[in-house]
Amino acid sequence: MLIRKLTLFTPLSRASPTRKTDLGDYNLSGHLVPELGKLQSLQYLELYNNNINGVIPPELGNLKSLVSLDLYQNRISGNIPRELGNLKNLLFLRKRRLNGNKLTGKLPKEVQRLPNLRVL
Repeated sequence: MLIRKLTLFTPLSRASPTRKTDLGDYNLSGHLVPELGKLQSLQYLELYNNNINGVIPPELGNLKSLVSLDLYQNRISGNIPRELGNLKNLLFLRKRRLNGNKLTGKLPKEVQRLPNLRVL
């Protein structure tokens, strides 16, 4: 499950900051845990092409250093949380990168207004 895989990153974040997590194509299952929001130095979160289900935790809005978020080709459902509008450094959140999920609703205005977001 994704929960077990990601708990490995918590101790590492204390020793040296985790800047990039590339777990794309790892056949991970489970859901995204709120604790991901504690990886304050994380710049790239790549979890594409897995079997992740559940919702995007609002705590991902705490990742102030995040530049790229890749969640495409999973089974993520629900709305995109408006808290992602707190990611002022986010450059890349492409519609393609959210495809293959079961997301509902529109992209929140808070996300659309991100100052550095270049690609939608």
